Amino acid sequence: MIKVAPSILSADFSRLGDEIRRLEVARADWVHIDVMDGNFVPNITIGPVVIGHVRSSTSLPFDVHLMILNPERYVEPFVDAGSDIVTVHVEATEDVRATLQKIRSLGKKSGLSLNPETPFRKVEPYMNEIDLLVVMTVHPGFAGQAFMPEVLPKIREARNYVERERIDVDIEVDGGINAQTGKMAVGAGATVLAAGSALFRCPDLRKEIENWHRFG
Repeated sequence: MIKVAPSILSADFSRLGDEIRRLEVARADWVHIDVMDGNFVPNITIGPVVIGHVRSSTSLPFDVHLMILNPERYVEPFVDAGSDIVTVHVEATEDVRATLQKIRSLGKKSGLSLNPETPFRKVEPYMNEIDLLVVMTVHPGFAGQAFMPEVLPKIREARNYVERERIDVDIEVDGGINAQTGKMAVGAGATVLAAGSALFRCPDLRKEIENWHRFG
């Protein structure tokens, strides 16, 4: 079954705990948390303190996407705050392998993300060392962008690699995901859908998530 990971970037931050509890009631699989530093991407969002405060709001896994430079400096604070999956960008760290190893050494799942222009070959050497591959389907930094269909072949390439090598790696798509683009991404091989506005703005969140679960 396809996993659905609503992105709290589109939540009402004035009542963030309630918004996260709503995701659990609606049977989301993960809570997707975008962390931006104003350097790697042109926006700033939240840090470990906020994650730590809302951790008690749910038992759902926190899927924390670090869109920050030199993420190895911050892995431990985000793990301590309650992250379950920590994803870093292949473009953002000089020592990808050491960063992934650090995440796993702290007992958490490791993820690696790549921007729309970054080819799959940049992450291929690390595929046996991750639990999650996040394929950006927009340019990272802002919510509400349009899905980039030109990324679909890269999702297929990643899926083919996972199946050929018989490794247990989820493929998540992040950016511009709604019912239509989610189906396209799943058709290309995605197993996790991270979406913000398309979920938080729908009138019946639980029904929408149930529908997305059936895309596979």
